[in-house]
Amino acid sequence: MSTRGHCILSHGFESGPDATKVTALAAAAERLGWSHERPDYTDLDAKHEASELGDVPARLQRLLALARDAAARGPLVLAGSSLGAWISGRASLEVPVAGLFLMAPPVRMTPAPALEAAAVPTSIIHGWHDELIPAGQVVDWAQARHARLLLVDDSHRLAGHVEASAEAFAALLAGL
Repeated sequence: MSTRGHCILSHGFESGPDATKVTALAAAAERLGWSHERPDYTDLDAKHEASELGDVPARLQRLLALARDAAARGPLVLAGSSLGAWISGRASLEVPVAGLFLMAPPVRMTPAPALEAAAVPTSIIHGWHDELIPAGQVVDWAQARHARLLLVDDSHRLAGHVEASAEAFAALLAGL
């Protein structure tokens, strides 16, 4: 069975590949005929001596290696939550992607550079009450890129909006 494309779903910092949100995204991708994978970055997140956020450069390199391989086979969509969103955006500058799905994206993350991403169809879900990333920063970032943005009554973890995240992801995939 051929697929419409491939999705790489990157979990957030101190989360894992079986996290609720990326699991919901994987199910949505499957329903729409997209293959998917969920890299495990937990070993890199545990490296607190590298930085507060673990080994971010190694996390990005792990995603890039997978993305380059996947992009060579067909359409690729990168999706991620928090730090996973940041590396997905950065990776999209180096690997051709059909779209980006960003959950609670850290648009400014000291000491890392500000979030940058390729000019591709982008969909974002973010909580109005995100305690780590002010919603206004995400609105400004999304507006500059004409990205689809869903703001919800939730915090950084978006725990109350797992299904809404999966629906927004499905809408992005369906539109590609």
